[in-house]
Amino acid sequence: MKILLKLIVFSALCVLSSGPCLAEEGKILHGIEYLAGFATGKLESQGNYRLNSLFVDLDFDLKPFLEKRNINLPGLFQFVDEPFISYVFNPNNNAEVGNNFLIKIGALPETSKFQPYFKGGVGLIYITQHVREQATQFNFSECAGIGFHYFLKENLAFTIEYRYRHISNADIDKPNRGIDNSFAICGISCLF
Repeated sequence: MKILLKLIVFSALCVLSSGPCLAEEGKILHGIEYLAGFATGKLESQGNYRLNSLFVDLDFDLKPFLEKRNINLPGLFQFVDEPFISYVFNPNNNAEVGNNFLIKIGALPETSKFQPYFKGGVGLIYITQHVREQATQFNFSECAGIGFHYFLKENLAFTIEYRYRHISNADIDKPNRGIDNSFAICGISCLF
């Protein structure tokens, strides 16, 4: 029961902290993405670490800030606030909850029907899984990925992404060998 309460409080803090501080003047919510993914990784002594995740990406356009400094980019340049929850089904049934803070950079003009991008950043994560690689359940994550949006309509896109993620407790406690995962992610992106 204590673990469930901690998960609820942590996820509420992540969601509550995610949007309001970015809604200031000049910062623009560009879109929301609803993504689902499958990830796999290896644990030294417990076998595979496998999970299914749900992500909600809040995409904030950073290009207006660059344009004020006479820097013009043709493609996407966004800050992404990404609350997520994951169901871990291997080695045991557990959960992850957290929030990622990412930068997304697009390679083609925003008017392109096909938009490849790079995404990378850091986050906070709480895992209920007790593993020998990590002494703590509160951890940090680093991730990087590549993906693309394929626009079905002007403001609706199908999204596919590959992402690599590393979980670590930043040497708060030992052991801190980390957990590495590879994600396959897809979903729908709604632009404003």
